[in-house]
Amino acid sequence: MKLLQTGQRPGHLIQALPVPKDLVPTAEDRDGLPIQCGAVCWRKHRGSVEVLLITSRDTGRWVIPKGWPMTGLTLGGAAAREAWEEAGVRGALSEAELGAFCYDKVLKPGKALHCRVNVYGLRVAALADKFPERKMRRRKWFDHAKAARKVAEPELRGLLMALPLLLGLDSALAAE
Repeated sequence: MKLLQTGQRPGHLIQALPVPKDLVPTAEDRDGLPIQCGAVCWRKHRGSVEVLLITSRDTGRWVIPKGWPMTGLTLGGAAAREAWEEAGVRGALSEAELGAFCYDKVLKPGKALHCRVNVYGLRVAALADKFPERKMRRRKWFDHAKAARKVAEPELRGLLMALPLLLGLDSALAAE
């Protein structure tokens, strides 16, 4: 498993060009859906896997950090960058995709874009107090099963329910 260390200081190993607000996504999956990248930020805590969820800026619902691909970064690297910007997460990224889910990204009232989000695991080493979107979002740790109940997207729900197995931690947690 290839790991990318993120954030000894903001942008230390994650370098990207600013993403314009009117970005038209260019990456598409084989069905023609625009691709975004997301990070499931996780930790082992008291014998279980916990997930850090954040609130969306518009509706306040619980989501994972996600965004558009960025020039010069892998999809996993872009997911790690989003985790830093949206949640202040520093940690170790697995470049292996955990899974994917689809959702409707609201672009403006009455206009949405159906997107596929490729999801990467990011083991949290530290949470920063100061990060770019700290005044726009809340963040909270949940047991992976409770996190699954908090999110709206069914495919993401299933991914979070299966997270210990996907991370290869299921038997390790049972032994603790």
